[in-house]
Amino acid sequence: MINASEFGGRDPWGRSFTAEPSEVAGLRRAVRIKLTLWGLPEAVEAAQTCVTELTSNVIKHVGLGTPVTLTISMAGTFVRIEMLDPDARALPTLLAPGRDAESGRGMALVDAITEHRWGVVLREASKVVWCELATDLRLPAGQDGPPLERPRVARVEGHLALYGAERSGLTSRSGRIGVAVAEEVAIDLIADLLHWLQAHGCDPDEALDRAQMHFEAEAEAEAGS
Repeated sequence: MINASEFGGRDPWGRSFTAEPSEVAGLRRAVRIKLTLWGLPEAVEAAQTCVTELTSNVIKHVGLGTPVTLTISMAGTFVRIEMLDPDARALPTLLAPGRDAESGRGMALVDAITEHRWGVVLREASKVVWCELATDLRLPAGQDGPPLERPRVARVEGHLALYGAERSGLTSRSGRIGVAVAEEVAIDLIADLLHWLQAHGCDPDEALDRAQMHFEAEAEAEAGS
């Protein structure tokens, strides 16, 4: 494993472009050069695929010629890819298309490549679709990633933003829903899940107890690691 302190100069890198199929080859080339210079060749192929799919998603669902900004940065030991476009309404959806489906595979592919580390940050008149890729980097001994970099927390943060926008049209100037608002969205989501369990003949109380057991076991494991 490579130590995260061995390579410097990983400042965020970005490029503005128009969403056109002709731009993809140049973006893929730029991603390869940048990650290779950062000493992360193992992340090149996955990053290129994510950039291709996110760009295609903008073309299909926002529109050809849309102004877009791509940013690549580091989030701890992960490569973070962000795609900014000016449409806060056309939200990406994770589908499980049939074998013959012509669309819907893009975000499913991103979800698989990133091991569910992706989400959406909503702004008043734009959105950022982001994803994070694992690398061979490791943090120096004794340094743990901040809580928001844990896969489950990062994944839920994006899902809450999507759920809040769909349910209530919630956005914020900062690009994220605040913790207090997110808590209300989370409670609303939990309530909806309990209704869904009851409608399908499941016991909501038993499900809550099992979820609590999972949470406590994982929290104990994290504390002991």
